[in-house]
Amino acid sequence: MHRLTLGDYEFTILSDGTYVLDGGAMFGVVPKTLWEKRIKPNERNLLTLGLNSLLIRGGKKTVLVETGIGPKLNEKSRDIHQNQALLLDSFERAGVAPDEIDIVINTHLHFDHCGWNTYYKDGKPEPTFPNATYYAQQGEVDHAHEQHERDRVSYLTDNYDPLIKSGQMRLLSGDAEIVPNISVEVYPGHTRDLQAVTVRAGDQTLCYISDLIPTSHHLDPTWVMGYDLYPLDSINNRHRFYKRAIPENWVVVFTHDHEVPWARVEIGEKGKPVARPIIH
Repeated sequence: MHRLTLGDYEFTILSDGTYVLDGGAMFGVVPKTLWEKRIKPNERNLLTLGLNSLLIRGGKKTVLVETGIGPKLNEKSRDIHQNQALLLDSFERAGVAPDEIDIVINTHLHFDHCGWNTYYKDGKPEPTFPNATYYAQQGEVDHAHEQHERDRVSYLTDNYDPLIKSGQMRLLSGDAEIVPNISVEVYPGHTRDLQAVTVRAGDQTLCYISDLIPTSHHLDPTWVMGYDLYPLDSINNRHRFYKRAIPENWVVVFTHDHEVPWARVEIGEKGKPVARPIIH
């Protein structure tokens, strides 16, 4: 289990297991001859990807960022993605119970980021974290409710609508401080309202950058995903992110990298951002 202490905060990577996605979709217009030098697909051109959540302990609140795919996919979707729904097992290994979570932050509402927000009990969605206040962006919810043909398959309403209806999910309009030292900042690109989560821990900073930079193999500013709704914004916002994260030596959490869940980012010999993994 990956665990790191910065200042007064303890960070733990929790995992919902792995799943698979198409390699071409993960790297968009980047030729396979280039990206397969960094990460190898299987015979069906599928990549094994992580489902990393971040547990933040310190201060007065226990915070969870992201909740993986969860247990609600139908049989066809489970067969496609080959996911395991292991987040609660990861909780047990970390010695934390779901009812200890005070805050859940969803960076966006795609099915692979908020699936454990709820679970089915007697066929109805119930909050997995009963004592938590959930946070998401209002604009993300608005887009999810459009059910646009481009990406409606990515949104499962039972992951968030019951929480909105009950008042357990609070909707934000742009950048916000959730609690002292923990804030969210909108980085459009993957979706219009994707938000990163930043923690100021003394003189150090950790950032869960979400699908703006999904893995350590996506650090090149132009290596954006085919899933990104606004690829040019992804490129511009990566540059915006690097202007702070690199000189200030931030810890960057990669949501879909099951081998390198976090790293510090620096400029490599070729003038491109590279990951310096955190070794435990």
